[in-house]
Amino acid sequence: MQSITNTPTRYGWAMIILHWLIGILFIGQFALGFVMVRTTSQRTSFELIQLHKSVGFLLLGLIILRIAWRLRNAAPTLPGSVGTLERKTAPLAHFALYAFQIALPLSGWALVSVSTLEIPTMPFNLFVMPNLPLTESDASESFWTSVHWYLAYAGIALVALHIAAALRHHFLLRDTVLTRIITPSSAKE
Repeated sequence: MQSITNTPTRYGWAMIILHWLIGILFIGQFALGFVMVRTTSQRTSFELIQLHKSVGFLLLGLIILRIAWRLRNAAPTLPGSVGTLERKTAPLAHFALYAFQIALPLSGWALVSVSTLEIPTMPFNLFVMPNLPLTESDASESFWTSVHWYLAYAGIALVALHIAAALRHHFLLRDTVLTRIITPSSAKE
């Protein structure tokens, strides 16, 4: 029987689902952000921006849930084939991914909070998300637009590095680093 929690050698269902859901949504957000600012139709652009904001809040909630789950469920130990340097840098890389996944939606929230357009944010048209208590101004909007843009590109670079490292482990080193986030742990492990 598969386990919802992690074991010493594999991740459980909860972490696997959160990992892949967050990963797909994060990459999708980058693509959506890229398209929404290049769409010529104002109506389509507006709808895509609202969707982008909705998914951003969903991601923020999911990453907080993932971090809380991770704090209560130790990650599986790395296989013996992983060298000393990689053992030391892997936690730093994961911390950086978590930090970017929190900072990116927060910077987007700050951006819409300072916008002089005062367009309400309604995640999935369910409720009005209150703005952060920040001062509205064109200068603040410009600042937070830049922050959000730079964080997005840095986040994508981190995700690309993360994917490359996972593929390296799977195809070159042929260890279990990738498979343990695909195949859930067993309650017997």
